[in-house]
Amino acid sequence: MGKADISGKRLIGLYPDGWVKWVTRSSSTVAEVILDSEFQWLSRDSDILIKAYSEEEGEFMSLTELQFRPDTRMPVRIRAYTALAEEKYDLRVHPVVVNIFPPTGNTPIPTRYESSIMGLEARQDYEVINLWEIDAELAFQPELKALLPLATVMKGGANETILRRAAVRLQQEERSEDLQRLLGIFSSYVLGGNIVDKVLNFATQALLESPWGQEILQQGVEEGRQEGRQEGREEGKEQEARRLIQRIILRRFGEVSEAVEANLQRLNREQLETVVEMLIDVNSLEELMAAFPPVTDN
Repeated sequence: MGKADISGKRLIGLYPDGWVKWVTRSSSTVAEVILDSEFQWLSRDSDILIKAYSEEEGEFMSLTELQFRPDTRMPVRIRAYTALAEEKYDLRVHPVVVNIFPPTGNTPIPTRYESSIMGLEARQDYEVINLWEIDAELAFQPELKALLPLATVMKGGANETILRRAAVRLQQEERSEDLQRLLGIFSSYVLGGNIVDKVLNFATQALLESPWGQEILQQGVEEGRQEGRQEGREEGKEQEARRLIQRIILRRFGEVSEAVEANLQRLNREQLETVVEMLIDVNSLEELMAAFPPVTDN
């Protein structure tokens, strides 16, 4: 499993039936089996492909792309992936993109693929679900348990009460420790590490060092790189890396000191990426300061 899938396959794989009912908006839809979502020419680790059945549509495939933030390149990805899935399994595909966090700045959220050449038209529609627009109470419906680890990033969910309710519900599930860990990882983005530690009773460092935490951390690194590439400037890449490091330091140590800020400003992009990797191992701000890379020309 790739590091960029945000544990989507693990999460949705625990509750595939409720998930396909939600994304298709059809209570008659039933999940039959999770299909192999890797193809010879294209591998998208964040895609979840489920063979499903409904009285209205018969057999089809439910394709979910779980995204950390909206990606302007998503239309062409969905077009390619839908076509490959349909060709491989000879079934129609219902594609859905689920965005977990809002876009940065004024980044648009695309909802379809369209192209035209020499009078020929191509189009691929897909559903878009933005979690920050979905009421957090939905996650507490019995058939939508897959949303519980994401409850605090949903509309009205960024508070300690929702975090506690979700944690209690997850205690009753199989693999509750893994699910609570995932809840803590996402909650730390909107509530801060101190509240998460208090409610879930384990350290933020344990979150970051867990296998699922590593996947989230690496997704954050990749997000920073992608946004930097889209800006088209080295400065943009460095600023995104600095913001990522500041978020991680706040979650782990509760503060970003002036000395750390000064060191971050003098590092180039490659050095900043080294600091992200170091943050997994260091146990204090002092240890981080001692491990900062030496100054080199950008």
